[in-house]
Amino acid sequence: MPQKREKLIAVVGGREPSLEEARLAEEVGRELARRGAILICGGLSGVMEAACRGATSEGGLTIGILPGNSSDDANPHVRIPIVTAAGHARNMAVVKSARAVIAIGGGYGTLTEIAYARESDIPVIGLNTWSISRNDQTDDSIIVTEDPARAVDIAISSE
Repeated sequence: MPQKREKLIAVVGGREPSLEEARLAEEVGRELARRGAILICGGLSGVMEAACRGATSEGGLTIGILPGNSSDDANPHVRIPIVTAAGHARNMAVVKSARAVIAIGGGYGTLTEIAYARESDIPVIGLNTWSISRNDQTDDSIIVTEDPARAVDIAISSE
């Protein structure tokens, strides 16, 4: 009999978020913890640290998939650091490990994580993040919301 998988939700975003993006990330982290989800991220600063801070403030579990060679690189709110020495390639592990991705702000690294998720049919919920178009046609595969609690609701209900 297959075991029930944990609710593993990725939070992705930039290392230099705006104050609003950091606030959104921290609230997303709190909401994930309140709902019993496990937060997985790239484990460094910025959106990742804010989300982890929010999660741990509510007693949540956080996993950081680190790009470098040392668990010391993890932000102080990562409870389980995973060292990869894989650089940006670790973005794929972050996304592929999750049932859904919440993207907050971010640069091109975040955009790659969104692309990896969508290529694998993993839902992406966006808060103040990328919008995508092709041939002047908007790609609406990123579920857009401005509400952190709504983003978490959508992510957790994803299968």
